Amino acid sequence: MKEPVRRALAEDLGRGDLTSALTVPPEARATGRFVARERLVVAGLEVARAVFEETGGSTRFAPLVRDGEKLESGGALAEVHGAARAILAGERVALNFLMRLSGIATLTRRYVAAVAGTGARITDTRKTAPGLRALEKAAVRAGGGISHRSGLDDGILIKDNHLALAGGVAEAVRRAKKGAPHLLKVEVEVENREMLREALEAGADAVLLDNMSPEEVREAVELARSLRPDVLVEVSGGVNLETVRRYAEAGPDLISVGALTHSAPAADISLDLEPR
Repeated sequence: MKEPVRRALAEDLGRGDLTSALTVPPEARATGRFVARERLVVAGLEVARAVFEETGGSTRFAPLVRDGEKLESGGALAEVHGAARAILAGERVALNFLMRLSGIATLTRRYVAAVAGTGARITDTRKTAPGLRALEKAAVRAGGGISHRSGLDDGILIKDNHLALAGGVAEAVRRAKKGAPHLLKVEVEVENREMLREALEAGADAVLLDNMSPEEVREAVELARSLRPDVLVEVSGGVNLETVRRYAEAGPDLISVGALTHSAPAADISLDLEPR
């Protein structure tokens, strides 16, 4: 957490906050309140705390809610107290993190609510901002989603380019099963019933149904369950808030949504300061 915070502060501060240095007395102290300007799900409070720990000035950050809590417009997320210059130095960076991560949590909660009662779970992808993956995946969890693999080193997902280079579904699965640690599942991305059948017959532990319609997903899930009742079925591609319920009702275990992290709008949050 410290590293992305330090990079963000270095980017914003450069050689120092000229405006504050020229207009705010060094002895000035202030108190501030982070306020939601719209309905949102909170995420990123510990990152915001880390920002003010880095800016110094005996700054104290006090959350008023927890990550994952829902706030109405006008609700307060946290307060910050300390040297005014130190608070101003961290203001924009803290807001950027809170707004982005709360935006992800808020969008995730909407997807989770949309599939409630179906048995399908909403999961994220690796479509994250470079250097912020751990923070963004934590925001997805705050919104009620679950995390897919964190990186290429902690899961085996055979996609279309792997299949092209390995010589097909059966050969790719054979190689993966032969070399995989015994605790790791082997998942294969498939685009049609023929690929699905081939993946399951080759011993894949999970399948990702890519860019299928809800009707095609329903048929694929029925086929998968008839061949391997215990196989995990994931859906990806073509999923949005208007379609996700139909996909969930088709019977998959997981629905992965890249938009949770690559397209979530920033939540509207402000920091209101006053002298103390």
